[in-house]
Amino acid sequence: MDHVAEKVQPDYWRPVAEHRTRESVADTRLRSEVCSGCGSEFVVGARFCHVCGGGRTAETAASWSKWVEALDFDRIRHSLGLTAASLVAFIFGVIAACAAIAVGFIYSANTLVDWQAVQTWRIEWMLAAIVAFVAGILLKHPEKKAE
Repeated sequence: MDHVAEKVQPDYWRPVAEHRTRESVADTRLRSEVCSGCGSEFVVGARFCHVCGGGRTAETAASWSKWVEALDFDRIRHSLGLTAASLVAFIFGVIAACAAIAVGFIYSANTLVDWQAVQTWRIEWMLAAIVAFVAGILLKHPEKKAE
């Protein structure tokens, strides 16, 4: 089995910039944050490069860390006191309620049939939101009372 491992080429660690031209590296820098030392892309939320160990600029790291902290699923779940399933149902309910509101802004009704169709879509989205909120309530574990 050792002879198989000796034939493997360890190219997985090389930075992306080695395989690209200078112009494509510049385009990549515009789209995502890359290390100034080796040209490899930073891992989301990382403070240091995983290839060369170079540091990320302070403002970019701070902006990423704010978003990562704000959208941390587990922290949101604990702060609201919900289970994972009930939080997913809550998020789906919020999305469905926003979609019900957006239907009224996106579609315009020129005839009675159009108006009925728009109202039907809004009712369907609101029913989906209600079902999601009820599912979130039912999936929440009851809190244990101190005796």
